[in-house]
Amino acid sequence: MRTRIIQSIADVSAADWNRLNPSGNPFLLHAFLLALEHSGSASAETGWHPCHIVCESDDGEVAGALPLYLKTNPNGEFVFDYAWAGAYQRAGLAYYPKLVAAVPFTPATGPRLLMAENDDAIGATLLQEACDLADRSSASSVHMLFPDAASLALANNAGMLLRKDCQFHWHNRAYQSFDDFLATFTAVKRKKAKRERRKVADAGIVFRALHGHELTTEHWDQIIPLYSTTFLRRGREPYLNKAFFLEISETMPDSLVVFAGYQGEELVGVAICFRSDTHLYGRYWGANAFVDSLHFETCYYQGIDYCIQHRLQVFEPGTQGEHKISRGFVPQETWSAHWLSHPQFAAAVDDYLGQERQHIERYMTALDDHVPYKRYDGEQ
Repeated sequence: MRTRIIQSIADVSAADWNRLNPSGNPFLLHAFLLALEHSGSASAETGWHPCHIVCESDDGEVAGALPLYLKTNPNGEFVFDYAWAGAYQRAGLAYYPKLVAAVPFTPATGPRLLMAENDDAIGATLLQEACDLADRSSASSVHMLFPDAASLALANNAGMLLRKDCQFHWHNRAYQSFDDFLATFTAVKRKKAKRERRKVADAGIVFRALHGHELTTEHWDQIIPLYSTTFLRRGREPYLNKAFFLEISETMPDSLVVFAGYQGEELVGVAICFRSDTHLYGRYWGANAFVDSLHFETCYYQGIDYCIQHRLQVFEPGTQGEHKISRGFVPQETWSAHWLSHPQFAAAVDDYLGQERQHIERYMTALDDHVPYKRYDGEQ
Protein backbone atom coordinates (compact mmCIF):
# COMPACT_ATOMS: atom_id res chain seq x y z
CA MET A 1 0.00 0.00 0.00
CA ARG A 2 1.35 3.45 -0.91
CA THR A 3 0.14 7.03 -0.62
CA ARG A 4 0.50 10.06 -2.85
CA ILE A 5 -0.46 13.72 -2.57
CA ILE A 6 -2.52 15.22 -5.39
CA GLN A 7 -2.77 18.97 -5.93
CA SER A 8 -6.16 18.68 -7.65
CA ILE A 9 -9.07 16.30 -7.42
CA ALA A 10 -8.75 16.07 -11.22
CA ASP A 11 -5.62 13.95 -10.66
CA VAL A 12 -7.83 10.99 -9.72
CA SER A 13 -10.68 9.73 -11.87
CA ALA A 14 -14.27 10.43 -10.90
CA ALA A 15 -15.03 6.70 -10.93
CA ASP A 16 -12.15 5.88 -8.55
CA TRP A 17 -13.00 8.72 -6.17
CA ASN A 18 -16.76 8.17 -6.09
CA ARG A 19 -16.27 4.48 -5.40
CA LEU A 20 -14.91 5.62 -2.02
CA ASN A 21 -18.20 7.44 -1.30
CA PRO A 22 -20.81 4.64 -1.40
CA SER A 23 -23.34 6.67 0.61
CA GLY A 24 -23.47 9.24 -2.19
CA ASN A 25 -22.75 12.15 0.14
CA PRO A 26 -23.15 15.09 -2.31
CA PHE A 27 -20.30 17.12 -0.84
CA LEU A 28 -17.81 14.30 -1.34
CA LEU A 29 -18.69 13.67 -4.96
CA HIS A 30 -15.81 14.20 -7.35
CA ALA A 31 -17.97 16.70 -9.28
CA PHE A 32 -18.56 18.88 -6.19
CA LEU A 33 -14.89 19.08 -5.22
CA LEU A 34 -13.85 19.62 -8.83
CA ALA A 35 -16.32 22.51 -9.23
CA LEU A 36 -14.83 24.14 -6.13
CA GLU A 37 -11.45 24.06 -7.86
CA HIS A 38 -12.63 25.01 -11.35
CA SER A 39 -14.51 28.04 -10.02
CA GLY A 40 -11.57 29.21 -7.90
CA SER A 41 -13.63 28.86 -4.73
CA ALA A 42 -11.17 26.38 -3.21
CA SER A 43 -7.70 27.54 -4.17
CA ALA A 44 -4.48 28.86 -2.71
CA GLU A 45 -5.86 32.38 -3.24
CA THR A 46 -8.88 31.71 -1.02
CA GLY A 47 -6.83 29.89 1.61
CA TRP A 48 -7.90 26.39 0.54
CA HIS A 49 -4.95 24.81 -1.28
CA PRO A 50 -5.84 21.21 -2.26
CA CYS A 51 -3.41 18.51 -1.15
CA HIS A 52 -5.60 15.44 -1.06
CA ILE A 53 -4.08 12.16 0.07
CA VAL A 54 -4.78 9.06 -2.02
CA CYS A 55 -3.96 5.55 -0.83
CA GLU A 56 -3.34 2.97 -3.54
CA SER A 57 -2.74 -0.76 -3.57
CA ASP A 58 0.45 -2.13 -5.09
CA ASP A 59 -1.35 -2.63 -8.41
CA GLY A 60 -2.44 1.02 -8.50
CA GLU A 61 -6.07 0.60 -7.42
CA VAL A 62 -7.37 3.50 -5.32
CA ALA A 63 -8.25 2.07 -1.90
CA GLY A 64 -8.70 5.18 0.20
CA ALA A 65 -8.50 8.96 0.22
CA LEU A 66 -8.55 11.96 2.53
CA PRO A 67 -9.91 15.28 1.20
CA LEU A 68 -7.27 17.62 2.58
CA TYR A 69 -6.39 21.29 2.23
CA LEU A 70 -3.47 23.46 3.30
CA LYS A 71 -5.15 26.40 5.01
CA THR A 72 -3.71 29.90 5.38
CA ASN A 73 -6.78 31.43 7.04
CA PRO A 74 -9.81 30.22 9.06
CA ASN A 75 -12.46 31.12 6.48
CA GLY A 76 -15.21 28.65 5.66
CA GLU A 77 -14.39 26.03 8.31
CA PHE A 78 -17.24 26.48 10.86
CA VAL A 79 -15.12 24.97 13.63
CA PHE A 80 -13.70 28.02 15.30
CA ASP A 81 -10.11 27.98 16.48
CA TYR A 82 -9.41 31.72 16.56
CA ALA A 83 -8.32 31.49 20.19
CA TRP A 84 -5.79 28.78 19.35
CA ALA A 85 -4.33 30.88 16.54
CA GLY A 86 -4.15 33.89 18.87
CA ALA A 87 -2.33 31.88 21.52
CA TYR A 88 0.22 30.71 18.97
CA GLN A 89 0.78 34.29 17.83
CA ARG A 90 1.27 35.56 21.39
CA ALA A 91 3.85 32.81 21.92
CA GLY A 92 5.71 33.91 18.81
CA LEU A 93 4.71 30.81 16.83
CA ALA A 94 2.95 30.40 13.51
CA TYR A 95 -0.45 28.69 13.53
CA TYR A 96 -0.78 28.98 9.76
CA PRO A 97 -0.42 27.09 7.56
CA LYS A 98 -2.43 24.20 8.96
CA LEU A 99 -3.94 21.13 7.31
CA VAL A 100 -7.70 20.68 7.27
CA ALA A 101 -9.52 17.49 6.29
CA ALA A 102 -12.93 18.82 5.36
CA VAL A 103 -15.23 19.92 2.58
CA PRO A 104 -14.69 23.66 2.07
CA PHE A 105 -17.50 25.93 3.26
CA THR A 106 -19.62 22.93 4.29
CA PRO A 107 -20.44 22.24 7.96
CA ALA A 108 -22.13 18.90 7.25
CA THR A 109 -21.17 15.63 8.90
CA GLY A 110 -19.87 12.93 6.58
CA PRO A 111 -17.02 10.49 5.95
CA ARG A 112 -13.56 12.00 5.93
CA LEU A 113 -11.45 8.85 5.71
CA LEU A 114 -12.83 7.55 2.43
CA MET A 115 -12.42 3.85 1.76
CA ALA A 116 -13.81 1.42 -0.78
CA GLU A 117 -14.03 -1.16 2.01
CA ASN A 118 -13.86 -0.60 5.76
CA ASP A 119 -10.23 -1.13 6.63
CA ASP A 120 -8.80 0.46 9.76
CA ALA A 121 -5.29 0.07 8.39
CA ILE A 122 -6.08 2.31 5.42
CA GLY A 123 -7.61 4.93 7.70
CA ALA A 124 -4.56 4.84 9.97
CA THR A 125 -2.27 5.19 6.95
CA LEU A 126 -4.15 8.25 5.69
CA LEU A 127 -4.00 9.94 9.10
CA GLN A 128 -0.30 9.19 9.52
CA GLU A 129 0.42 10.60 6.07
CA ALA A 130 -1.50 13.77 6.99
CA CYS A 131 0.66 14.25 10.09
CA ASP A 132 3.82 13.52 8.11
CA LEU A 133 2.71 16.06 5.49
CA ALA A 134 2.21 18.62 8.26
CA ASP A 135 5.82 18.11 9.31
CA ARG A 136 7.09 18.37 5.73
CA SER A 137 5.08 21.52 4.99
CA SER A 138 5.77 23.22 8.36
CA ALA A 139 2.05 23.13 9.17
CA SER A 140 1.21 23.56 12.82
CA SER A 141 -1.59 21.02 12.96
CA VAL A 142 -4.08 18.68 11.31
CA HIS A 143 -7.83 19.14 11.75
CA MET A 144 -10.64 16.82 10.69
CA LEU A 145 -13.94 18.71 10.58
CA PHE A 146 -17.43 17.18 10.84
CA PRO A 147 -16.36 13.51 10.54
CA ASP A 148 -18.93 10.73 10.71
CA ALA A 149 -18.75 8.14 13.50
CA ALA A 150 -16.41 5.80 11.61
CA SER A 151 -13.88 8.52 10.74
CA LEU A 152 -14.12 9.95 14.26
CA ALA A 153 -13.35 6.56 15.82
CA LEU A 154 -10.25 6.16 13.66
CA ALA A 155 -9.12 9.69 14.54
CA ASN A 156 -9.57 8.85 18.21
CA ASN A 157 -7.57 5.65 17.79
CA ALA A 158 -4.79 7.72 16.19
CA GLY A 159 -4.61 9.93 19.27
CA MET A 160 -6.25 13.02 17.83
CA LEU A 161 -8.05 15.35 20.24
CA LEU A 162 -11.84 15.27 19.92
CA ARG A 163 -13.98 18.39 20.01
CA LYS A 164 -17.76 18.31 20.49
CA ASP A 165 -20.29 20.86 19.26
CA CYS A 166 -24.00 21.05 18.52
CA GLN A 167 -26.22 21.62 15.51
CA PHE A 168 -29.98 21.28 15.04
CA HIS A 169 -31.34 18.56 12.74
CA TRP A 170 -34.80 17.44 11.72
CA HIS A 171 -35.67 13.73 11.68
CA ASN A 172 -38.41 12.14 9.64
CA ARG A 173 -40.54 9.86 11.80
CA ALA A 174 -42.43 8.38 8.86
CA TYR A 175 -44.62 11.47 8.49
CA GLN A 176 -47.20 11.20 5.72
CA SER A 177 -47.71 14.95 5.31
CA PHE A 178 -46.67 18.29 6.76
CA ASP A 179 -49.91 18.34 8.78
CA ASP A 180 -49.01 14.90 10.12
CA PHE A 181 -45.67 16.36 11.24
CA LEU A 182 -47.33 19.37 12.90
CA ALA A 183 -49.74 17.09 14.71
CA THR A 184 -46.81 15.97 16.88
CA PHE A 185 -46.35 19.54 18.17
CA THR A 186 -47.89 20.99 21.27
CA ALA A 187 -50.93 23.15 20.50
CA VAL A 188 -49.09 26.43 21.07
CA LYS A 189 -46.13 25.52 18.84
CA ARG A 190 -48.41 24.10 16.16
CA LYS A 191 -50.42 27.32 15.97
CA LYS A 192 -47.22 29.34 15.75
CA ALA A 193 -45.88 27.29 12.83
CA LYS A 194 -49.19 27.49 10.96
CA ARG A 195 -49.32 31.24 11.53
CA GLU A 196 -45.80 31.69 10.13
CA ARG A 197 -46.63 29.71 7.00
CA ARG A 198 -49.88 31.60 6.53
CA LYS A 199 -48.12 34.98 6.64
CA VAL A 200 -45.94 33.98 3.69
CA ALA A 201 -48.85 32.55 1.73
CA ASP A 202 -50.96 35.65 2.42
CA ALA A 203 -48.13 37.75 0.94
CA GLY A 204 -48.75 35.93 -2.33
CA ILE A 205 -45.48 34.01 -2.31
CA VAL A 206 -45.51 30.66 -4.08
CA PHE A 207 -42.61 28.21 -3.86
CA ARG A 208 -41.13 25.87 -6.43
CA ALA A 209 -38.57 23.15 -5.76
CA LEU A 210 -36.11 23.27 -8.64
CA HIS A 211 -33.57 20.52 -9.22
CA GLY A 212 -30.26 20.95 -10.95
CA HIS A 213 -31.47 19.90 -14.40
CA GLU A 214 -34.22 22.54 -14.21
CA LEU A 215 -31.90 25.41 -13.28
CA THR A 216 -30.85 27.55 -16.22
CA THR A 217 -28.37 30.40 -16.48
CA GLU A 218 -31.35 32.75 -16.22
CA HIS A 219 -32.37 31.15 -12.92
CA TRP A 220 -28.87 31.63 -11.52
CA ASP A 221 -28.85 35.25 -12.71
CA GLN A 222 -31.78 35.78 -10.33
CA ILE A 223 -30.55 33.52 -7.53
CA ILE A 224 -26.94 34.70 -7.19
CA PRO A 225 -27.76 38.33 -6.21
CA LEU A 226 -30.05 37.09 -3.41
CA TYR A 227 -27.48 34.54 -2.21
CA SER A 228 -24.69 37.12 -2.35
CA THR A 229 -26.65 39.72 -0.37
CA THR A 230 -26.68 37.45 2.68
CA PHE A 231 -22.87 37.53 2.73
CA LEU A 232 -22.48 41.19 1.78
CA ARG A 233 -24.71 42.27 4.66
CA ARG A 234 -22.14 40.70 6.96
CA GLY A 235 -19.27 42.47 5.25
CA ARG A 236 -17.74 39.59 3.34
CA GLU A 237 -17.70 38.17 -0.14
CA PRO A 238 -19.68 35.00 -0.94
CA TYR A 239 -17.75 31.77 -0.62
CA LEU A 240 -19.07 30.39 -3.91
CA ASN A 241 -19.60 32.05 -7.28
CA LYS A 242 -21.85 31.69 -10.29
CA ALA A 243 -19.33 29.50 -12.12
CA PHE A 244 -19.51 26.96 -9.30
CA PHE A 245 -23.29 26.75 -9.33
CA LEU A 246 -23.49 26.55 -13.11
CA GLU A 247 -21.03 23.67 -13.14
CA ILE A 248 -22.75 21.57 -10.48
CA SER A 249 -26.12 22.16 -12.15
CA GLU A 250 -24.63 20.29 -15.09
CA THR A 251 -22.43 17.72 -13.40
CA MET A 252 -24.50 16.68 -10.32
CA PRO A 253 -28.08 17.83 -11.04
CA ASP A 254 -29.77 15.17 -8.90
CA SER A 255 -27.93 16.41 -5.80
CA LEU A 256 -28.99 20.05 -6.09
CA VAL A 257 -32.35 21.42 -4.88
CA VAL A 258 -33.30 25.09 -4.83
CA PHE A 259 -36.43 26.30 -3.06
CA ALA A 260 -37.50 29.42 -4.96
CA GLY A 261 -40.23 31.70 -3.65
CA TYR A 262 -41.96 33.88 -6.24
CA GLN A 263 -44.21 36.87 -5.68
CA GLY A 264 -45.82 37.04 -9.07
CA GLU A 265 -42.92 36.77 -11.52
CA GLU A 266 -40.33 38.12 -9.06
CA LEU A 267 -38.01 35.85 -7.11
CA VAL A 268 -38.12 37.16 -3.53
CA GLY A 269 -36.60 34.32 -1.50
CA VAL A 270 -34.36 31.35 -2.22
CA ALA A 271 -32.65 28.51 -0.37
CA ILE A 272 -29.87 26.50 -2.04
CA CYS A 273 -29.81 22.93 -0.75
CA PHE A 274 -28.20 19.59 -1.54
CA ARG A 275 -29.53 16.08 -1.11
CA SER A 276 -28.58 12.44 -1.03
CA ASP A 277 -30.90 9.44 -0.97
CA THR A 278 -31.42 9.94 2.76
CA HIS A 279 -30.47 13.54 3.68
CA LEU A 280 -31.32 17.10 2.76
CA TYR A 281 -28.68 19.73 3.51
CA GLY A 282 -29.56 23.40 3.74
CA ARG A 283 -26.63 25.60 2.79
CA TYR A 284 -27.39 29.12 1.55
CA TRP A 285 -30.34 31.47 1.46
CA GLY A 286 -31.17 34.98 0.37
CA ALA A 287 -34.09 37.39 -0.06
CA ASN A 288 -34.67 40.76 -1.70
CA ALA A 289 -37.65 41.82 0.39
CA PHE A 290 -38.73 41.65 4.02
CA VAL A 291 -41.75 39.44 4.49
CA ASP A 292 -42.61 38.26 7.98
CA SER A 293 -41.54 34.60 8.43
CA LEU A 294 -40.10 34.34 4.91
CA HIS A 295 -36.80 33.05 6.30
CA PHE A 296 -38.51 30.27 8.26
CA GLU A 297 -40.61 29.22 5.27
CA THR A 298 -37.73 29.29 2.79
CA CYS A 299 -35.05 27.66 4.91
CA TYR A 300 -37.00 25.27 7.13
CA TYR A 301 -40.63 24.55 6.28
CA GLN A 302 -40.03 24.07 2.56
CA GLY A 303 -37.19 21.66 3.31
CA ILE A 304 -39.21 19.69 5.84
CA ASP A 305 -42.12 19.41 3.41
CA TYR A 306 -39.71 18.24 0.70
CA CYS A 307 -38.22 15.58 2.99
CA ILE A 308 -41.66 14.23 3.83
CA GLN A 309 -42.67 14.10 0.17
CA HIS A 310 -39.42 12.45 -0.95
CA ARG A 311 -39.01 10.18 2.09
CA LEU A 312 -35.69 11.69 3.15
CA GLN A 313 -34.78 10.83 6.72
CA VAL A 314 -32.72 13.79 7.97
CA PHE A 315 -32.65 17.52 7.24
CA GLU A 316 -29.47 19.33 8.27
CA PRO A 317 -30.16 23.06 7.79
CA GLY A 318 -26.67 24.32 8.66
CA THR A 319 -24.92 25.71 11.70
CA GLN A 320 -26.14 27.56 14.78
CA GLY A 321 -29.62 28.96 15.26
CA GLU A 322 -31.59 28.04 18.38
CA HIS A 323 -34.63 29.44 16.59
CA LYS A 324 -34.65 26.18 14.62
CA ILE A 325 -35.85 24.29 17.70
CA SER A 326 -39.40 25.65 17.71
CA ARG A 327 -39.67 24.64 14.01
CA GLY A 328 -39.03 20.98 14.76
CA PHE A 329 -35.24 20.66 14.73
CA VAL A 330 -33.55 18.99 17.70
CA PRO A 331 -30.04 19.18 19.17
CA GLN A 332 -27.53 16.93 17.45
CA GLU A 333 -23.90 16.51 18.45
CA THR A 334 -21.21 17.19 15.88
CA TRP A 335 -17.50 16.54 16.15
CA SER A 336 -14.06 17.49 14.96
CA ALA A 337 -10.64 15.94 15.59
CA HIS A 338 -7.32 17.77 16.03
CA TRP A 339 -3.61 17.00 16.07
CA LEU A 340 -1.17 19.74 17.08
CA SER A 341 2.53 19.20 16.59
CA HIS A 342 3.54 21.40 19.55
CA PRO A 343 3.22 19.17 22.65
CA GLN A 344 2.60 21.97 25.17
CA PHE A 345 -0.12 23.53 23.05
CA ALA A 346 -1.64 20.10 22.42
CA ALA A 347 -1.85 19.51 26.18
CA ALA A 348 -3.45 22.92 26.75
CA VAL A 349 -6.01 22.35 23.98
CA ASP A 350 -6.79 18.88 25.33
CA ASP A 351 -7.57 20.37 28.74
CA TYR A 352 -9.75 23.07 27.18
CA LEU A 353 -11.69 20.56 25.06
CA GLY A 354 -12.53 18.49 28.13
CA GLN A 355 -14.12 21.52 29.76
CA GLU A 356 -15.85 22.56 26.54
CA ARG A 357 -17.42 19.11 26.10
CA GLN A 358 -19.03 19.35 29.52
CA HIS A 359 -20.47 22.74 28.61
CA ILE A 360 -21.86 21.44 25.30
CA GLU A 361 -23.45 18.45 27.02
CA ARG A 362 -25.18 20.69 29.59
CA TYR A 363 -26.30 23.02 26.80
CA MET A 364 -27.83 20.19 24.76
CA THR A 365 -29.61 18.78 27.80
CA ALA A 366 -31.11 22.19 28.56
CA LEU A 367 -32.28 22.58 24.96
CA ASP A 368 -34.26 19.33 25.16
CA ASP A 369 -36.78 21.18 27.32
CA HIS A 370 -37.60 23.56 24.45
CA VAL A 371 -38.41 21.20 21.58
CA PRO A 372 -41.98 21.66 20.27
CA TYR A 373 -42.99 17.99 20.36
CA LYS A 374 -45.65 16.64 22.71
CA ARG A 375 -43.36 13.72 23.54
CA TYR A 376 -39.61 13.85 23.19
CA ASP A 377 -37.04 11.73 25.00
CA GLY A 378 -33.89 13.23 23.51
CA GLU A 379 -33.52 10.42 21.00
CA GLN A 380 -33.68 10.94 17.26
